[in-house]
Amino acid sequence: MTARKTASVPADADQPATADICLSDFLRGYADPLRQKIVHRLFTDGEAGCGDIELPVTRATGSYHFRILRQSGWTHTRAAGRERYISLRTADIESRFPGLLAALLAAGRPTDTPT
Repeated sequence: MTARKTASVPADADQPATADICLSDFLRGYADPLRQKIVHRLFTDGEAGCGDIELPVTRATGSYHFRILRQSGWTHTRAAGRERYISLRTADIESRFPGLLAALLAAGRPTDTPT
């Protein structure tokens, strides 16, 4: 499934512009197995509501991981009323780091996430 292009304004101001995504921060954002699971879920299924992604952690911890992904340039968050929807910034990632997303995803689906 291809990722949906997101033309909306980010719901959170801490999302970096494409040109400002730093490779070390970007890779650090992907280093955690739970965040890898989120990235793979978004790549496979497309945009999702924060509550639609089942995580084996508390809601606060899930919010922390979504924030890390957003701040490191992985995701785009849009608000629709009281809901927040997250999508992978596939086009931005590919333009900033050509081939990197495909390489990371090809490295394998994350295994069971420790709790």
